[in-house]
Amino acid sequence: MTKLRLLAQDKDDLPLIASAVQDAIMRVGDVRFDRKARYVSLRLSRYRHEVGTPSRIESGLRIDGVMSFQSHGIDTANPDALAVMLDMTFEPIDDLAGMVVLTFAGGGAMRLEVEAVDVTLADIGKPRNTKSVPDHDG
Repeated sequence: MTKLRLLAQDKDDLPLIASAVQDAIMRVGDVRFDRKARYVSLRLSRYRHEVGTPSRIESGLRIDGVMSFQSHGIDTANPDALAVMLDMTFEPIDDLAGMVVLTFAGGGAMRLEVEAVDVTLADIGKPRNTKSVPDHDG
């Protein structure tokens, strides 16, 4: 069993992590923003697109150097609410700083202003088979 551990340190690295977290399911209560340490962490049930058997694995996504954090279209009042991640992009502000944008099904998004791209994805659980396969055609 291969567990992913990916690091993005510039905008060109980010699409690899974005493809790995596409279709990940997140419980809203599993999002943490530590203002003092300046990071956001998310616990995800990541769909394993990279393997042939439909499966998911528990993963951690951490974004460092976060100066501000905003969300919209996500039910933050309900910690048990689920959100499905569709994409993660970077919108530059200057040479290093910018906005990491996490886009979710149903129109929700999280916008994180960062000093620079510093994103880590790590699988932390054991894979488990799933009958539910993401379908982007319908």
